[in-house]
Amino acid sequence: MKSTLNKTNEVNGTIVIELEKVDYQEKVEQSLSQFRRKAHLPGFRQGKVPKSVIQKMYGKAILADEVNKLVTDELARFLRENNLKILGEPLPDESEDKQVDPEKDETMTFYFNVALTPEFELPLSEMEVTRYNVQLEPELLDKQIQIYQQNYGTYLSIEEEAVDTDLIKGTLTEWEGEAAKEDGRVVENAILMPSYVKDETIKNSFIGAKVGDHVVFNPMTAYDNNEAEVASLLQDTKEGIKGIDSDFRFDIAEVTRYKEAELNQELFDKVLGEGAADSEEQFREKIEAMMIAQFKPNVDHLFIHEARDLIVEKMSDVVFPDELLKKWLLTTDKNRTPEEVEEDYPDILEDLKFYVAKQKIVDENDIKVEVADVEAMAVEVARSQFAQYGMTNLPADVLQNYAKGLLEKEETVRSLYEQATENKLIEWLTEHVTLVEKSVTTKEFAELVEEHSRLHAPVEQEEDLE
Repeated sequence: MKSTLNKTNEVNGTIVIELEKVDYQEKVEQSLSQFRRKAHLPGFRQGKVPKSVIQKMYGKAILADEVNKLVTDELARFLRENNLKILGEPLPDESEDKQVDPEKDETMTFYFNVALTPEFELPLSEMEVTRYNVQLEPELLDKQIQIYQQNYGTYLSIEEEAVDTDLIKGTLTEWEGEAAKEDGRVVENAILMPSYVKDETIKNSFIGAKVGDHVVFNPMTAYDNNEAEVASLLQDTKEGIKGIDSDFRFDIAEVTRYKEAELNQELFDKVLGEGAADSEEQFREKIEAMMIAQFKPNVDHLFIHEARDLIVEKMSDVVFPDELLKKWLLTTDKNRTPEEVEEDYPDILEDLKFYVAKQKIVDENDIKVEVADVEAMAVEVARSQFAQYGMTNLPADVLQNYAKGLLEKEETVRSLYEQATENKLIEWLTEHVTLVEKSVTTKEFAELVEEHSRLHAPVEQEEDLE
């Protein structure tokens, strides 16, 4: 077996694979023998079908199958061992004079047209790329800290008169006239907040009340006949309160008021972890850093997108195997018409140029993504997802377990690998291009992101041309 690459030009070539009979004859004989042992044919016991019969009935198909396997394996080996960088996949030459007949040709020659990745220089040091530094407005930091104070606050019992946002606890007793209704309902540990009461008169009867007071009211009236709310108050189901339209007496046993957490060490430890901050100043600094970090994905996106546009511009004169790539696109997507490929190709070519440039940077600068990088990326994704719900101080083992679940999905691992690669590429680019640092407020940055999304929607879809 002999394989060679014949280059038409710098970006087009043909891989020629010559197959002699000696290369495939033994494998064909083995396959025929295996097939013979398993064959079930009328009039013959299993394994006793004459070889000539098997050869006549299945020889052509077996020969074609074994030759196809050999050629496929040889093509992959040739590409791998010669480190050929191609775009798309090799396309068999379907010209009439390039066809083979396995039954007649002692020597079979197969031709595969390949799109070669172009060689080019990339003067990155000449590029000026904007890198945004997001500055947090003081009022946003104050608002976030207040949210933490609210989230970690507690209800405290008070002896004062109740206000509309207090929780009033006590016993609800079904009432009739001046006394408890015989065999009526009694709800121990009933809870009510005046602000949720719909009827203003009843609401006002609770506001100003204190421990030891009682209020007689009709729950259906209080909640405007909302069965779900009445059922919750009476600690029953909607079905269970059907027909209830009685008055109830609420004997107030406790009034609790929500108190926001103070800016002290206890709050610092709950939000950031024990010992992460030991003063209000440090606490504010760390919360500000956490909030700014949430903008990093969009900061990176704008950076890499501007870098992409500049790189594609610098590659304007780089020649690509356009016709072969168009043919490959048609081959891999039967739903695409030649007209659609022609229309889409300029955008596809831009994506391809950036893809090739990224691979060039990664390969030439030995940028590698290790398993540890993917695992760390999974932890960061987990941390980010929990942070969206205000859960910023999760134990390491919780994050690790969640990340482990992410790493069990092949599609997620592939996505994490690509993101880790892009992060390393961004780090490398920030050190090798001329950075134009620009400080913006969160509001200004949000406007930039919105404008970018508007200009680049729908999002470009990169073709997988590796």
